[in-house]
Amino acid sequence: MGEQVKTRYSDAELQEFKAIIEKKMNQAQEELNNLLKSLQSDNENGTDDTGSVYKTLEDGSSTLQKESISQMAARLKKFIQNLQAALVRIENRTYGICRVTGNLISKERLRAVPHTTQSMAAKVNQYK
Repeated sequence: MGEQVKTRYSDAELQEFKAIIEKKMNQAQEELNNLLKSLQSDNENGTDDTGSVYKTLEDGSSTLQKESISQMAARLKKFIQNLQAALVRIENRTYGICRVTGNLISKERLRAVPHTTQSMAAKVNQYK
């Protein structure tokens, strides 16, 4: 008989991925909390003694910085949601199965992008 094709990762392998995902999720949550704190803190360096031209430039720079921080926070929130969805797939034992091909996603890809739902082959074909 031929070699049996592996259709899902073992419980031990899933636990390894779960640990990776939880670590990434904790890091992302900490980073998100720091970003949100920086958005909430007002500019503590007063500009009362500077000219109005500098105040206008500073306000514009501050607005751009807040927009940039808001965009980073939104990306982190989405990343955390994707990681949470990956944890659900681990619980369901469907983690690591490509949603396009039905084949297992390589461990190397899952370690690099633990929330992915597509194998590299499916991802590459997506852009053809």
